Amino acid sequence: MTDLSRRVMLTVPILLSACSPVASEARDMAKSKILVAYFTRSGNTKVIAGTVQRDLPADLFEIQPKTPYPDDYEATVEQARIERDRGIEPPLLGTVPDFDRYGDIYLAFPIWGETAPPVIRSFLKTHDTSSKVIRPLITHGGYGLGNSLSVLKAHAPTAQIEPPFIMEADQERRTLTQVRAWLSQLAEN
Repeated sequence: MTDLSRRVMLTVPILLSACSPVASEARDMAKSKILVAYFTRSGNTKVIAGTVQRDLPADLFEIQPKTPYPDDYEATVEQARIERDRGIEPPLLGTVPDFDRYGDIYLAFPIWGETAPPVIRSFLKTHDTSSKVIRPLITHGGYGLGNSLSVLKAHAPTAQIEPPFIMEADQERRTLTQVRAWLSQLAEN
């Protein structure tokens, strides 16, 4: 058997099974049942969400406020603090189309001010999470989860909230600290 015909013999069954209605329907059902929704500022949470989305597979949705947060890290921290303290739930840029078709929601977000960012509260309030399974994927800058799980429970009271995936990802804060320490050393000289 030639090398080419051996490759054809091995490839044809794979192509046929991928084109079959059963395989196609299974792929569509898998896509239609799992959603990875994420909010990110620096990109750390986006990397985690993208990895989960590709490996499951799942649909991916970026949670964005209608008015973007400032590019400046410290200005964002201050705005988030004000929103948290005043209970502000900022309007979203968009919502998930056909949200009710999803059963499992992987909800990825960073911790801001020892809690879930205000835009996460907005996302949960905007979408009916009744009978959904929420699997939090949480990044933080070294302060842990804060009260983020109670925020999820309060804003998605009828959802089943699973134990979270938690990862310290404090690169931005650490970078600012190191740059400022270096600048202080320069000022002393």
